[in-house]
Amino acid sequence: MTKKILITGASGAFGSLICKTLAAAGQKVVGTMRSIDGKNESIAQKLQTAGVELVEMDVTDENSVKVGVVKALGVLGGLDVVINNAGVGANGIQELFTAEDMQRVFDVNVFGVQRVMRAVLPHFRNQGKGTIVHISSCIGRVTTPFLGVYSASKYALESLAEGYRAELAGFGIESCIIEPGGMPTAFMGGMLKPNDTERSAEYGDMAQAPDASLNAYIQYIESNPLQRPQKIADATAELLKLPFGEKPFRTVVDFMGLKEPIESYNEALHQTTQLIYTANGVADLLNLNKN
Repeated sequence: MTKKILITGASGAFGSLICKTLAAAGQKVVGTMRSIDGKNESIAQKLQTAGVELVEMDVTDENSVKVGVVKALGVLGGLDVVINNAGVGANGIQELFTAEDMQRVFDVNVFGVQRVMRAVLPHFRNQGKGTIVHISSCIGRVTTPFLGVYSASKYALESLAEGYRAELAGFGIESCIIEPGGMPTAFMGGMLKPNDTERSAEYGDMAQAPDASLNAYIQYIESNPLQRPQKIADATAELLKLPFGEKPFRTVVDFMGLKEPIESYNEALHQTTQLIYTANGVADLLNLNKN
């Protein structure tokens, strides 16, 4: 059955590929981006050629989100699936990030998701059904040096998704998380940097480590032809094919050795969550997902 799907962050590598893949599969897709002009004009034209409808939306602006969701509902004639994909990265020594620097990251990766959720959930509740997919990260499960600020935002996203999973199940709204490993995309080169450069001298040679580490990692993942962003789009499409209420809560997509350990971690957390929910008499709130 054709689904009506809204995807945020359609101008990015993951977002554009997810949009194109789902549209090619016959789904009705609206992708959002802050602007369809300027630097996004080329990708916007390619998406439209692929059959993707576009709506301008800035997830850091509440009014823009409200207006964008209303427009998307009109274009699609309803809504079945929301994919929270919009995101921004950050790379650098944590101390050098000011609170304002961190807020820029969280404003997109966490608060932006909350704005979208608040805009779409009344519609899902009214129709008694809906699917939420959050694009997280493997380093939303484990933190690596110099990516701690980005990881913190993805940890927060995972926590939001956990809460929504339980609170929305009774309304017939299922929740899912996709956890990609690092992929060779422009996202890597566009990560935010900390603004407090005065303190960098106090770290000596380590001050150069964040860029060196990131560049080495990009070369590492580029060496594996399987580690490509299309895999995220394919995993999203396959997830949405699964019957309602039978989708896994978490899906790990990685081909560089993280998949198995992260899945083991997720399974241990699932078992712990089951025990806690059972002890509190609310285990039924987990019934819309397999794990």
